Amino acid sequence: MDAGASPARVGEPAGSLGRALAHGERLLSRAPALAIGQMREILGVVPGQPDALHLLARALALGPPDPAAWRLLGDHRARAGDPAGAEAAYLASLRVAVHDPALREAAGALADGRIAVAEPILRAFLKAHPTDIGAIRMLAEIAGRLGRYADAEALLTRALELAPSFDAARHNLALMLYRQNKAADALPHLRRLLAADPASAMLRNLTAAALGQVGDYDEAVTIWEGLLTEHPDQAKAWMSYGHALKTVGRAADSAAAYERTVALEPALGEAWWSLANLKTYRFDEDRLARMRALLADKLPEDDRLHLEFTLGKAAEDAGDPAGAFVHYARGNALGHARGGYDPGEIAALAARSRALFTPAFFAARPGGHPAPDPIFIVGLPRAGSTLIEQILASHRDVEGTMELPEMVAIARRIGGRPAKGEVARYPDALADLSAEDRAALGQEYLERTRIYRKTDRPYFIDKMPNNWAHTGLIHLILPNAKIIDARRHPMANGFSAWKQHFARGQGFTYDL
Repeated sequence: MDAGASPARVGEPAGSLGRALAHGERLLSRAPALAIGQMREILGVVPGQPDALHLLARALALGPPDPAAWRLLGDHRARAGDPAGAEAAYLASLRVAVHDPALREAAGALADGRIAVAEPILRAFLKAHPTDIGAIRMLAEIAGRLGRYADAEALLTRALELAPSFDAARHNLALMLYRQNKAADALPHLRRLLAADPASAMLRNLTAAALGQVGDYDEAVTIWEGLLTEHPDQAKAWMSYGHALKTVGRAADSAAAYERTVALEPALGEAWWSLANLKTYRFDEDRLARMRALLADKLPEDDRLHLEFTLGKAAEDAGDPAGAFVHYARGNALGHARGGYDPGEIAALAARSRALFTPAFFAARPGGHPAPDPIFIVGLPRAGSTLIEQILASHRDVEGTMELPEMVAIARRIGGRPAKGEVARYPDALADLSAEDRAALGQEYLERTRIYRKTDRPYFIDKMPNNWAHTGLIHLILPNAKIIDARRHPMANGFSAWKQHFARGQGFTYDL
C-alpha cells in the first residue's frame, strides 16, 4: 500500500482515512485484489466503516473469489445492524468456499467418509472463522452422521441465524428435527422450503412424513396421492402412503398400497410385514412362495427379519403353530443380534429410580405445572395400552392421541449423553431441578404436545410405553397428571412381544 494511503489510526486525522479510501477506490478497476486488501486494513482499524464496506463489496464483485473477505464483509455488516447485507455476504462466501484450501480438504474427507480427518479441520477452521456458514453446515453433517442430532440441530440453527435464505441448511435442519421426533418444529421449515420449491418430490415426501408424525394424516395422504400420481414407481413412498391409509382406517386401500410396494421392490421386507400387520390380510400360496424364495437368497438383515416374522404370522393364521415358531425364532435371533439391548442397564435405571424417588424426595419438591390434562399410559409393549386408550378415549372428555415422544426427549436432554464408561446423570439429575425448572418443563411438555390434540376435550392420552422409566419426572413436572400402568400376565406379555416386537413397522419413511 502507498505510504501516503495508510488508513487512519486511533487519534489520527480523518484525512488519513479519506486518503486510504480514495486509494482503494482507484485500485478497484485495475487491481480489485489489492483493493480488497486495502479495505481489510481499513476495517481492521475502523470496524463497520460504511464507505469501506461499500468499497469492499464492489471489490469482491470485481475481484477474485475470496471467501474470507466475504465473511469479513458479512461480519461487519452484521455489527452495523444490516442483517440482510450480512446474509448476502455470508451466502456469497458459501458460493466461493471451494477456493478455500481448508474447506476443500474437509469437504473431500467428508465425501470419502473420513470423519476423523474432516472434523478437526472444521473445528479449527470455525474457531478462526466462526461465521462461515459452509463450515458450520459441514460440521452439522458430521454430527448427524454420528447420531448427535441435537448438536447438528444447534449448528444448523446458528447457520440459519446468519443466513436465513440458506435453504440447504434449512433442509438439513428439518431432517434433524424429524429424526428427533420434533416434527412439529420441522414443519414450518418444510413449508417455507416447499413454498420456494413446490415441485420437489423429496420435500413433499418429508413433509408428508412429518405430518403423519404429528397426526395430520389427512393432509399427509393428500400429499402422497399427488406425489405418487407424478412419481408412481417410488416403492418407499407407496409404503409410507400405506401406513397413513391404515391409520385413517382405509384398510383395503392400505393393503393395495403395500401390494404396490412389493410389486416395485419385492425384497422390501417391511412392506411384506406391513401387509401381515393389517391383521386381516391373508397371503396366497404364490406370495408365500415368493417370500420363501427371497429368504433363500442374500438379503439385508432388516429385510430378512421382517420376512421371517411375516411368514411366522402367515403360518399362525393358517393353523401351523410349529411352522410359526420356526420363523418367529429366526426373526427374533436376528433382532436380538442387532438390538444392543442391555438388561443390566435397565435394571440399574430401575434400581436408581427406586432409591431416588422416595416420598420424602417428592415432599421436598412441590410445585411443577398444575395442569391435569395428560393421562399417561405406561408399561411393557403388548401389555394392552392401546385397548386402555380406546376405552378411555370413548369418554367425551378424553382425547386419544398416539405414542408421544416429548417426555422421552425431555428426559434425554436433562440426562445428557454420558461418555463411554461414565454413569448416566439421569435420573439423579432430576434432584437438581428448581421449582421454576419443574414448572417450565411441565409447560414445555404441554406446549409441545398441543399439536397432537385435534379436539377441545380437557384431557388427552399419551400412550408411550417407555414412559414407565420417567414416571418420577412426570410427577415432578406435572403432579396432577394421571399415570396408568398397563400390566398383563408376564408369560402372555412376553410371548406376544416375542412374536411381534422386533417386527413392528418402522413408521413413515422420507426417502424417495
